Amino acid sequence: MLEHILRRMGFGANPAELAAWAGVPIDTVIDRLLNYESATTDHDSKIGRPEYVGITTSSGNPFSPNTLINDARQRWLFRMIHSQRPLEEKMALFWHNHFATAYSKLAGAVGQERATRLMDNDPSSLEGSQAGQIQVLRQYATGSFPGMLMAMAKHPAMVYWLDSQLNTRTRPQENFGREIMELFSLGIGNYTEQDVYAAARVFTGFNWQLVGDRASTTASYYTFLYRAADHDTNAKTFTFAIYPDGGKTIPARAAAAGEQDALDLILALARHPATARRLATRLYKFFVNETSEPDAALVNAMANAYLGNNYNIKAVLRTLFQSSQFRDPANFFQRYSWPIEYVVRAIKETGWAGFTVNSAMNPLSNMGQQLYEPPDVNGWETGPGWISTSSMLSRMNFSAALAQNQRFNLARDAQPYRQSPDRVLEYMLARFPTIGFTSTATVAMSEYLRSTAWTGTDAQLQQRVPGLTRLIVGSGEYQFN
Repeated sequence: MLEHILRRMGFGANPAELAAWAGVPIDTVIDRLLNYESATTDHDSKIGRPEYVGITTSSGNPFSPNTLINDARQRWLFRMIHSQRPLEEKMALFWHNHFATAYSKLAGAVGQERATRLMDNDPSSLEGSQAGQIQVLRQYATGSFPGMLMAMAKHPAMVYWLDSQLNTRTRPQENFGREIMELFSLGIGNYTEQDVYAAARVFTGFNWQLVGDRASTTASYYTFLYRAADHDTNAKTFTFAIYPDGGKTIPARAAAAGEQDALDLILALARHPATARRLATRLYKFFVNETSEPDAALVNAMANAYLGNNYNIKAVLRTLFQSSQFRDPANFFQRYSWPIEYVVRAIKETGWAGFTVNSAMNPLSNMGQQLYEPPDVNGWETGPGWISTSSMLSRMNFSAALAQNQRFNLARDAQPYRQSPDRVLEYMLARFPTIGFTSTATVAMSEYLRSTAWTGTDAQLQQRVPGLTRLIVGSGEYQFN
């Protein structure tokens, strides 16, 4: 149960973390992971220290995760492995897929340094600069959903991604108006083309601007800009209720007060029952089970928690994590691991001494997931969509490289079980939990350990234990979360 909770509410656990949590009541574990706000945020200060996973900078350059996208990717992987607030990173990943934007489009418009800041800038890195989109998603990860919707509507990364800077009163641009209903809130079937046009007019005037030292790509940054002159001041009528009294029309307003139109629409979308059900269902599939139909009773309970707690995400998660369904062993390993989840879990369970997360960049891309680069506005194709012949081969190759890199540490950890191949196998299957192997597969692994006369020497452990790690972590059974 403990391993399941740490894997679902985070990215798994290494042996030391499991030992630290052992004996803590499960309800307390869940409470601490869920209410992480008091946990330390000093993870970035540990980057570069030898006891943590390594990073690799480009030749001749300092580590610069706010202006270099590869460094930003390494920083996020580092946080996933070492953060004391794993649910924060798990939710940031969830929302990254929900509010998908891609670095490549931004970089093509503003260059790599400014695009990296748009994706994941730490405001403390440059005075006055705005938090990158992922940092904002962390901020709202378990908080107010309407707050997050408004933050995304005004974030310059989203502004450019969905062409809001082209949305004016004379030429409404529908991209953001459509996606905020189709992908971010209500879902298909709960709005009309009339609503799309009205929503586009609501967000007219939302734009972005470059500030700071414009001559420097590293000392300038983009922020939100509301252009009142571009806002459509006329009334906008929807087919669903905008106001609690049932009113469906946002009244005509002065251009200077045009941002209130957006707030009115966002609150209407946030309190719509379709949004509650859609968010509850997506969170259920992300945390409980995506291989069978969602449990209707739990989804309803989560939706009610959302609607009854001022559209607060933590209330939804609390209902989920305290449910019997979340703790039901029948739901263990009933999700396909996203490539990021697979890599981070493999590193945590295998070890990282002398390993750099930069080594995971190309494998992750080959597995089908590159951070800050979802394929389109729909995000990644999750579930069985993660698995193909080529992506599975990439996972197997990564497991082999990681196991080889950690061969000495793996062999050292197995020394207490060196008396027999069976004890080593038992230890390894416990260290790398899976959905379960068939007896045929288990016998094959045992035969692998016995392929030469068993001596249990250090040399044999350094050969056989990494090999067994590769077989387990690269197996189909290990790909389930």
